Amino acid sequence: MLGILILLYVIAGGLLFEVPRLPVIRETVRNIYFHVGMWFSMMFILLMALIYSLKYLRSFRPEDDLRAVSAVKTGLVFGALGLITGMVWAHNTWGSFWVNDPKLNGAAVGMITYLAYLVLRGSVEEPEKKARLAAVYNIFAFVLFFVFIMILPRLSQGSIHPGVEGNPALSTGDLDPRMRKVFFPAIAGWLLFAFWLFRVYYRIMRLKMNMEEFNEND
Repeated sequence: MLGILILLYVIAGGLLFEVPRLPVIRETVRNIYFHVGMWFSMMFILLMALIYSLKYLRSFRPEDDLRAVSAVKTGLVFGALGLITGMVWAHNTWGSFWVNDPKLNGAAVGMITYLAYLVLRGSVEEPEKKARLAAVYNIFAFVLFFVFIMILPRLSQGSIHPGVEGNPALSTGDLDPRMRKVFFPAIAGWLLFAFWLFRVYYRIMRLKMNMEEFNEND
């Protein structure tokens, strides 16, 4: 509920509050309240997935595997939303929904890496083997995703995406003071919303697992 209330404030503030009239991007700077917050939430949830996969490999508790896959699905939702809002922003800024940019390409490849995680789970029937393989793959997927979106764009030195040398939205001198009263609540709101969605996914998958066990024992 708190996350929803914060996001309602963010939506209202993002559409109505005054923002600086910057060259080129102009009013589309408002997208920072949505695009950046969604990507922050995605990274937070994918980090949770990594932690639960490590916990599974240590204790082999099915609940940790369920939490890991629930977190990955949630992360993919926010990753897709981040890509969509980014494409809209790119169209207004660069005149195209997609440009050949190392950071954009890295984000797309990173998303495909996590989609392969779901494909891997769907290709293995035996539950314990599926959980072990998925947990190991999830560790490599997180490392590769970090490399694709953070390290390679900096090494290429050819990215035009903002934030290649850091995160301009979090730098004191880059974010207009008028926008901070919406931007920082936006980060908190999207994080809370992402965690809530993760909990919903987990409860649904836990219910399905309990129903399957009940049918097997019946």
